[in-house]
Formats: sequence, structure tokens, C-alpha cells
Amino acid sequence: MRLTPPTNMTFLISAILAAVSVVGQFVSMVSNYIPISMFWVAIVAYILLLLGNLVRGF
Repeated sequence: MRLTPPTNMTFLISAILAAVSVVGQFVSMVSNYIPISMFWVAIVAYILLLLGNLVRGF
């Protein structure tokens, strides 16, 4: 299996989602606007980053 670095956009979106999940865990005002648990937001962020490493050009 050959890994490739994620594109800048994929990394940026993943980092933003991870930051939102951390902030939303501690600040209830942020979590009121997101209808799912902050745990699942973090999981989506890391799955996106994983796909960016596994799929070329993603």
C-alpha cells in the first residue's frame, strides 16, 4: 500500500472539523448549532484525513 500526502484543502477541512469538535466539547454554545455529537465530528475529521492519505488526489 502506498500512501500519498493529502491535498492542502483536505488537510485544512480536516483540521477545522477537529478544532470545531474540541471547542464544541467544552463550549456549549458551539455544540448547540451542530446537531450531532462532537465525538462524531472528530471521527469524520480523521476519516477525511485518512482518505486523503489513502486516495491519490483527494
